[in-house]
Amino acid sequence: MKQALPLIKALSLIAAWVFCSGFSIFESGAVGNNSVPQPLKPVEINRYLGRWYELGSYAASFQEGCAATHADYRLDGQGGLRVVNSCRKGGIDGQEEVAEGRAEIVPGSNNAKLKVSFFGPFWGDYWVLDHALDYSWSIVGEPSGRYLWLLSRTAHPSKATLKQIESRAKEMGYDLTLLNWTPQP
Repeated sequence: MKQALPLIKALSLIAAWVFCSGFSIFESGAVGNNSVPQPLKPVEINRYLGRWYELGSYAASFQEGCAATHADYRLDGQGGLRVVNSCRKGGIDGQEEVAEGRAEIVPGSNNAKLKVSFFGPFWGDYWVLDHALDYSWSIVGEPSGRYLWLLSRTAHPSKATLKQIESRAKEMGYDLTLLNWTPQP
């Protein structure tokens, strides 16, 4: 075991560098927004809690083959959030996969920037770039411009609401031709 410790430490450092640098061996490297904006509004965490349905997102290896994707947010009692992401692999009737993680608010961000972790000590950025005043929809991204999620409180928002979300994402510089629309039951 003593001999394995230096190797484990080295691998941990490499993994941390890969994750934190934004480098990814899994993604194509396509960037959907070369100039990601800062979040536009403060976020009232208690209003953000609950279920969000994914309407569409940029392709991500960890979501490959997912349908009926949604996320649930709740307070963890320790100043952070619990995050439970669920999807059905292979289609709406596919096997459900669940990933549980935690999130922490980035100080000074008006609650609009979170650090999220689903495994070990590795954290990723989760920025609530914009949201409806009534918290019926949200646009989430991160600083590299490679990830984007369009979220709604309902799995099937009205056409007018969907147009509003798309319009806001375009105004922020996102290329919606790269968006994968998420099938919802």
